[in-house]
Amino acid sequence: MLQAIRVSGEASRSNLAAITGLTAPTIANIAKRLLDAGLIREAGRRQGPRGQPASQLVINPAGGFSIGINIDRDHITIVSLDLAGSVLTRATLEAAFAMPDVVAGWLRRQIEVIRASKLIDERRMLGVGVAMPDDLGRVTLPHRPSAYESWNDVDVQAMVEGIVPWPVHIDNDAAAAAIGEAQFGSGMVLSSFFYVLVSAGLGGGLVIDGNYFRGAGARSGEIGFMPDMTRRAGRQTVQETVSLSALYARLHAGGCEIDTVEALTREDATVALIVERWIEDAAQSLIEPLIAVSCLVDPGAVLIGGRLPATLVDALVKRLNVMLADSRLPSPARVVRATMSNDAPAIGAAILPFLDHILPSEAILMQVGHTSGGD
Repeated sequence: MLQAIRVSGEASRSNLAAITGLTAPTIANIAKRLLDAGLIREAGRRQGPRGQPASQLVINPAGGFSIGINIDRDHITIVSLDLAGSVLTRATLEAAFAMPDVVAGWLRRQIEVIRASKLIDERRMLGVGVAMPDDLGRVTLPHRPSAYESWNDVDVQAMVEGIVPWPVHIDNDAAAAAIGEAQFGSGMVLSSFFYVLVSAGLGGGLVIDGNYFRGAGARSGEIGFMPDMTRRAGRQTVQETVSLSALYARLHAGGCEIDTVEALTREDATVALIVERWIEDAAQSLIEPLIAVSCLVDPGAVLIGGRLPATLVDALVKRLNVMLADSRLPSPARVVRATMSNDAPAIGAAILPFLDHILPSEAILMQVGHTSGGD
């Protein structure tokens, strides 16, 4: 029932009975327990078609809090969330291939800042989620120092548990981003989608009928390791073209010393030309994997998110949709920009404690507001 209230925004007890199929007395009992627990609150009344105005129930933002951390090869981000999904605090460290001791020290300082802000009620703190790429120190990317392999020997769970007094949840960054999108983004209207995360590397996440699908080895969605059928410049995998690391390397080769996402959209003719050519190459590398996803999974949409600036995502989306239309597939999944910000992995990480304690572990139990394809 809590999920139905969250997805609906607000709902009366009679609405909840219709949505869930539960009886009115059962709804009343559950509502009382949720109210007593502080997870929901009354939000005034709305006039119905007949009778007295119905009391509306909404999520109580102060009902729970969490922290989300995204550890990646080009940055570290930390956010804190309330139960309504609002971001209360945010901080980012822009650092290429930051070593474990640097990350741990920075996180320790940021946790102190969050606690000192008094924006979260620690009595209702549910935990900390950490989103990071699989094989963080193993995957070879441009300019990666050999010392970065030290991450292979780090127990990240233990590292974070040594910094915070709350439960810690670890997940893949693309999985966290997809889960966040399912809970607070496009998943409000799409029950099935494939999420493409463009970050220092390239990842993916698959949501089917509202549930995040992990696969037999919990490695589903690894679109970055799929073969690049263009074989452009000897590149073997899609990630070697479609990633921020690859884009930065191309810019450096063209004489542009750029290594931040903000600089990608600055007014510079050389930068603009290199980025434009990269978008075309990225679309060429992505199109075959996305055709495979469309044919094999039939998602409602392919969502593209991550740290790439929105204008560049939109350009990539536009080119991919043209190419999909030209592919003559009977019903290709449309490509759209993900609704969540470039902090999607961190926000998704912050949602992990909610899923464990409050929200359904199976992402969407009731298809409230969902359609198979969504609009």
